[in-house]
This record gives sequence, C-alpha cells and structure tokens, in this order.
Amino acid sequence: MSMDNKWVVYILAFAVFLIGTVEYLVSGIIQTVAADLAVTTSSSGLFVTAFALSAAVGAPIVIAATIHLDRKKLLLMMLGIFMLSNWLVYVSPSFEMMLVTRMIQGLSGGVATVVAMAVSTRLVEEGNRGRAIGIILMGLSSSLVLGLPVGTFLSEGIGWRQLFILIGLLGLIPLLVIYKKVPPIKAQEAVTPRAQLAVIKNKKILAAVVITLLYIGAYSTLFTYIAPFLRTRAELSASEISGILFLAGICSFMGSKIGGVIADRKGPKFTIYFGLSLQASMLLLLSVMDGVITAHIVIIMLWMLATWATSPAQQLYLVTQVPHSPDIALSINTSFIQFGFALGSWIGGLVISNSSVEHLGWSGFVIASLSLLLAIRLFSLKKEQLSS
Repeated sequence: MSMDNKWVVYILAFAVFLIGTVEYLVSGIIQTVAADLAVTTSSSGLFVTAFALSAAVGAPIVIAATIHLDRKKLLLMMLGIFMLSNWLVYVSPSFEMMLVTRMIQGLSGGVATVVAMAVSTRLVEEGNRGRAIGIILMGLSSSLVLGLPVGTFLSEGIGWRQLFILIGLLGLIPLLVIYKKVPPIKAQEAVTPRAQLAVIKNKKILAAVVITLLYIGAYSTLFTYIAPFLRTRAELSASEISGILFLAGICSFMGSKIGGVIADRKGPKFTIYFGLSLQASMLLLLSVMDGVITAHIVIIMLWMLATWATSPAQQLYLVTQVPHSPDIALSINTSFIQFGFALGSWIGGLVISNSSVEHLGWSGFVIASLSLLLAIRLFSLKKEQLSS
C-alpha cells in the first residue's frame, strides 16, 4: 500500500465510521428519542428499520443507476447529503419528519459506504486491495465499538440532537480530503441489478444470504432495544449502558477477527455452525435467566462474539461460491445485512408493543435457530440436488 494513499484510505474508513455511528446510535438512545418525540419505544425502533431498509433497497439501485458517474463525484455527493441530513435531525420536530430524515441517511450513507470501499481498492496496489477493504470494514465495526457507546455517553451531556450536528461537522474532514486527494475514478464493470439477480438464482447463494438475513435479524431484534432490555434487569444510567455497549462492541470486533481466523483454519461451514449455535444458545440463556446483571453482561459479550464471528465466514463462503464475481456476492450480502437490521428492529418493535421488552430474547432465539436449521440444510444438500 503506497504510503501517500494509505492515510486517505483511513480517512475513508473514518467517513464510514461516522455513517455506521449514525445508523447504530439510535439503539443506545432509543428511550430518550422516544420520549422527546412523544412516541413509544417500539415506534422509535422504526428509525433503525427506515435507515436499514433505505440502505438495503436504495443503495444498489443508486449505484447501478450512476454507473457512468465519476466515483469521486458520487462519493462527495452522497457524503454531502449524509452530512446535511444530520442537520435535519436537529430541526426534525415530528416523528414523521425524523423518519424521512432516517431514510435519506440510510440511502446516502449506504451508497457512500459501498463507494468508499470501491474507491479504497483503486487507491492502492493490486496486492493490497483486501487490506484496503479490511480498513474500511474496520471503520464500520468501530462504529459499534466506539461510536455507539461514546455517542450514548455524550447524548446525556450535550443532548441527542446536538450529537448529530457534531457528527455532521466531523464529516467535513473526509469531505475535504476526498475533494483534495482522491483522483477522478471511473467505475470498472457495472454491478447491475440484473447481474445481482442472476447470482441470487443460484440456490446455494440464495440460501446463504437468507442465513445472513436471519442471523442479523435475530441479532437486531434484541440489539435495537438493548438499552431498555438491560434496564428491565437493573437500574442503569446512560454512562453504565454506554460502558456495557463498549464491552459489547469490543466483543463484536474480536468476533470478526476470531471468525476470520477459524474460517481460514477450519473452513467457513464449521465457523458458521459454531457462530450460529453459540448465538442461539446465548439468546436462549438471556431469556430464561433471572438475577444478576453481571451474568447478563457476560452472556451479551459471548452473544456479540458469536454473531460477528459468523460474518467473515459467511463472506468467505459466498466468495468461494461465486469466484468470478465476488463483488456482486458481497454487495448482495451487504444488502441482506441491512435487510436483517430492518427485519429485526421491526420484529422487536412488534414484540414490545404486543407483549414486553423482556420477551425479545425469545424472538431472537427463534430467528437464530431458523438460521442454524437453514445452514444445516444448505451444507447437507448434495451437489446434484442443487443443479437440478
């Protein structure tokens, strides 16, 4: 990786970190936002759903539609819209306006993340492309590790709307660097919606991305409402919640690393079984256990570890299935991760409005178990059954 461009890749990762923070932040401050807008906690969950759905559906369409546009221009445009949308949060008086703002954030943020990945691979030599993508993905996962807990902690001091303004201002740094340092970049081959659909026609790929949808859905069902869920177990302040979120984020970070190592050594199938089994059993434990908050925190750590260990294995499995167009497989998987966030936050909201926050672990357990069953079915299918 040439040294002069390496720091530009890190700045791109910083932009992606800000986007991820804006996406996940609602989970840490969901009750504050709900109270401020005078809606229920489950309605506030729709702010996660709206962001994720816009990113999942809108981003691939925008990227395909703008295929002839210089990638640098597209990135600047989307980042600009994203930063402005953070100011919109500040002036959104109503639930509806906030929902529209979250859609704009999801669309612009989703496109910017994918384009940042593509641009980063063009800024480095051929042999370092994997590392460049790794740096961008680190930006995304550190939004869970750092962005979410720090944001939750700050929201008490400066107010949640001011927090979005702050993120918007920080976004000026990557905007300026991209404007100054990134050369004009034409897209290489188009990842069209038709090409994506052709890949999904393969039953193995379809099953694999549905596994992604389900295990992220199981995760998001509980994680979207993690602050109110923890508060049913103990009296916790915002700073205590942000401490727990910080530990959980560290575990998600470690999970991605461990999952990558196990996937290389034992293969993706073993890792996916291991991750999904552990995820489901931790959700079950969270549901049946009463008592001390410390035990809950330990289980949440293991649950985060398991969920994020599955991710690199899933990506490796998909890339081995579509060796000729890994970009398409990964972009579809990224869309399905966002669909998973949307599905989980929506199901979690239904559970809360129809029963209580305490039952979220159960619904997560059921969805994670479905994901595991589907994986068992996928890996036991014989080659001839799939080609028929």
